Amino acid sequence: MTVQLYSVPGSKKLRDILPQRFERKFYLSPSKVGFAYGLLRQICPLADEYPNEQINSLYFDTVDLDQLERSYSGDYRKDKVRIRWYGKDESLHGEQPVFLELKSRRGFASTKQRLKLLVPVQNLTPDNLNKGIIPRHILMDTLARFGYFPPGLLQPVIKISYWRYRFSEMISGQRVALDYHIRSTMIMPGLSNGAMGLELPGGVIEIKGQVIELPKTLRETRILDIDWTRFSKYAACMDSYIEAPGTIGWLSPSGRII
Repeated sequence: MTVQLYSVPGSKKLRDILPQRFERKFYLSPSKVGFAYGLLRQICPLADEYPNEQINSLYFDTVDLDQLERSYSGDYRKDKVRIRWYGKDESLHGEQPVFLELKSRRGFASTKQRLKLLVPVQNLTPDNLNKGIIPRHILMDTLARFGYFPPGLLQPVIKISYWRYRFSEMISGQRVALDYHIRSTMIMPGLSNGAMGLELPGGVIEIKGQVIELPKTLRETRILDIDWTRFSKYAACMDSYIEAPGTIGWLSPSGRII
């Protein structure tokens, strides 16, 4: 396995001085996804690099789902551990680049550290995801160098894939993403309500930048009649497997009935 370090891991002190960014997320009902794409094409150019692609993430959590509970409760301090890779499953072959990521949020500000590795594509097949893609000692050693020590043993929980369009706001340079076709597969045994291969209705607009205020052009998204939310793909997809199938708003994000 080839390992290439992209961030500079270290102590908690180093982690505190990592570049911070502010993220705002706007959930879109299914009927608004197409309109949102058309609107963003009018006010933001597509990104020069990787304007659109499929993103895949394997999320890790403790046995008692500490990270999920923190997301539910809206804690000031939240951390997510995931392994991310890009591209459709059928297009992957040979050795595949993956990124071990620690995403840390403190209030409205967040930081991200990541480590690039090359793994055999067989590690990314559905039958092998429960093994965690990379050796456990690499996972834990890297998180320690990132300054993160989980409260319990981490294990693979859920795979989430979605299609992303990337844009760049012309004046401020803030990054804008439109995510939709959000699909998930439960990996941790004993959690699923029996459902398999679920898709979250609608989509999400994510706006990321160095300031919390939206630039004037992006305020035009208000015509979509959407609001800034604490939306989490991880929490929303987990809900779909924990809630009883067939209940009202079963596949919808918490608090929203579509």
